[in-house]
Amino acid sequence: MAAPTRPERHGRLAIVAGWGHLPLYLAEAARAAGEDPVVIALANEANQTFSGYDMVTANVGDLAGIERFMRQKGVDRVVMSGAVRRRPDWREIRPTFRTLVKVPAVARTLLSGGDDALLQMVIRLFEGMGCRVIGAHEIAPGLLARTGVLTTATPSADDLRDVEEAIKAALALGELDVGQGAVSVGGRVVALEGAEGTDRMLERVALLRDEGRISRRRRGVLVKLCKPQQDVRADLPAIGMSTVTNAARAGLAGIAVEAGRALVLDEQAVIAAAEDAGLFVCGIDTKLPRGGLE
Repeated sequence: MAAPTRPERHGRLAIVAGWGHLPLYLAEAARAAGEDPVVIALANEANQTFSGYDMVTANVGDLAGIERFMRQKGVDRVVMSGAVRRRPDWREIRPTFRTLVKVPAVARTLLSGGDDALLQMVIRLFEGMGCRVIGAHEIAPGLLARTGVLTTATPSADDLRDVEEAIKAALALGELDVGQGAVSVGGRVVALEGAEGTDRMLERVALLRDEGRISRRRRGVLVKLCKPQQDVRADLPAIGMSTVTNAARAGLAGIAVEAGRALVLDEQAVIAAAEDAGLFVCGIDTKLPRGGLE
């Protein structure tokens, strides 16, 4: 008689937490799915409270300390989440023995590589520690943007033209490994997302409105997309409550994100806030004209 098959056992999941709400959403989603996650809160970046979770605070370049913690906790999978607003100086890198040989490549990437190149380097470092890197959507698939208009407010013909122009701009920007978002007003791209992030970009649009450099008669649209070459295990585009607030302050008509490849944090609250502000929110297909919203 054959011995009974034992269920496959996994180690623990580590959530590398940067700035924003996403790391806490993922921790809660992982726990709800029966995981016992640990949190690696990046010093001077993570801004959420992770009470009740095994946690360590580590400098972003402390590879040795991070690996030691993961080994102590039996971690075999890692998910990277939240923003890292400041790149570490190469002199802050504290490698493990196994990653020592990679330090020159890490230093070059920090000095001259784009965001995607840096994330690819981080993924390789975690894999070198014996861990599998997974995407946020694998932990919380319910956060992925749905296709179509999510609000009662719908895009007008002018808005659809802005969606189409912003898609072109965001894809071109992504190919340069610079950012994920663009704003189009009146069929003209007026802002591209850089290292400052989406909220700061929207603040610039609001300032341009105040200065009269963007017409108040034309509203405009924010579009956020994955970069064409993006590894979906890291840095998926995301929107949340702050996006809605800043889009409203910038006088925009709506927000469009890539369906199935972008995250909507707390969708019900985002939709409610957008309804209150008179904005539309939608998930788009970049392979179709005007995002497939016509």
